[in-house]
Amino acid sequence: MSDELIFKKSSYSTAQSQNCVEVADIPCGTAIRDSKHPTHGHLPFPSAEWDAFLTTTLTTSHLPRT
Repeated sequence: MSDELIFKKSSYSTAQSQNCVEVADIPCGTAIRDSKHPTHGHLPFPSAEWDAFLTTTLTTSHLPRT
């Protein structure tokens, strides 16, 4: 079995974008890494933490920034 993760960049990312992350599925959750520095490693997040992050992001993205 290969230990290499398959990372995907957001469909919102463009070649000109400076702030991109990539995500990969892992057995226990999700891994993220900086798309500008893919060889610098990744951060794994357990499924529950990743789900909470996505839920919070999706439910608060309409709020004005302060």
